[in-house]
Amino acid sequence: MKSPLISLENKNIFVTGGSRGIGAAIVKQLSDLGAKVAFTYSSQQAAAEAVLANLSGDGHKCYQLDVSKSAEVESVGQKVMTDLGQIHGVVNNAGITKDQLILRMKDEDFSQVIKTNLEGIFFVTKFFSKSMLKNRQGSFVNISSVVGSSGNAGQSNYAASKAGLEGFTKSIALEFASRQIRANVVSPGYISSDMTNSLTPEQLKYFADRIPLGRPGEPVEIAQAVAFLLSDAASYITGQTLHINGGLYLA
Repeated sequence: MKSPLISLENKNIFVTGGSRGIGAAIVKQLSDLGAKVAFTYSSQQAAAEAVLANLSGDGHKCYQLDVSKSAEVESVGQKVMTDLGQIHGVVNNAGITKDQLILRMKDEDFSQVIKTNLEGIFFVTKFFSKSMLKNRQGSFVNISSVVGSSGNAGQSNYAASKAGLEGFTKSIALEFASRQIRANVVSPGYISSDMTNSLTPEQLKYFADRIPLGRPGEPVEIAQAVAFLLSDAASYITGQTLHINGGLYLA
């Protein structure tokens, strides 16, 4: 559905982690609003190709990428620039979890979450910001989580990566502002997904009872916020975190 206020016509946008869930919803929303989208997947090629086949318009691309590896980011980034040309927006969505209480958490589980969720954003941002700075235009939207603000038992690694992401975004917003490049965060709360769809009615009620709006969010509700922040309708917004959690955490 197109909005008279939000258009992404003539914009090329790169999205990491776009094969399922919130990432797939973001990719679909951006294409519906007129953007040409390049997105990545880590292992689920069939799912990524299904998303690609369902996008509005043409010229979209998907690529396999492990964002935790800087050489892969450089290689895929070059392909994206060749295939699409100048990139006007980047959505850093790819992320992993390796949940465990801290006394039982393996060193590598903490390190890999930080490597993927935080260093990966650094690698992607560094690559695409070079051309954006030269062209004096662009927008970054980084996907965080409510636990980056609230914390969550058993997710010290994940919460640390998301809190770091928010500080990183504020810093690059200040660095890039003089070149008219914006950087913002979208921080989802409890969002419907393959995982939540498998919960029992009792489990769903337990989570819903904690949310003032009384329900989990839908991936498209995150996607719409991302599209807004990428669009010219948000041209005076930078360095901000938009919390979308139904009141679960009132920042």
